[in-house]
Amino acid sequence: MPRKRFDLTFPPNQATKPITYHLVKDYDLTPNILRAQIQPGQEGRMLLEITGPKESFDAGVAFLEAEGITVQPAATDICLDEDACVLCGLCTAVCRPGALTMSAETGALVFDKDKCVYCEACVVACPRRAITLSF
Repeated sequence: MPRKRFDLTFPPNQATKPITYHLVKDYDLTPNILRAQIQPGQEGRMLLEITGPKESFDAGVAFLEAEGITVQPAATDICLDEDACVLCGLCTAVCRPGALTMSAETGALVFDKDKCVYCEACVVACPRRAITLSF
């Protein structure tokens, strides 16, 4: 089954609605909330990974948009400027899911896309600004 990641922006009036419940029940999609910051009465953001039948994705996204939620494809990759990177490892120290590691054999920075939740902690931690997100 296909898996896609979406960056959702919720208007203030949508923060208390059971949006992910409807994706499961009405569209046969399995949501995995990778990161969320949603407060009642405030605009919210959620990084959502959805797995399910291909034909259900469009209907699920249409539902989200009909609810006033802005749906954008999530970042798809971490980009490293190898000329700027000095392999200091600060990005690996802040990477809670362990998506960024240093290779014991080569000392190179290794990125595991499947572990990444695109929290951007590595982007902020990099003193050389060598890491960016690719959308």
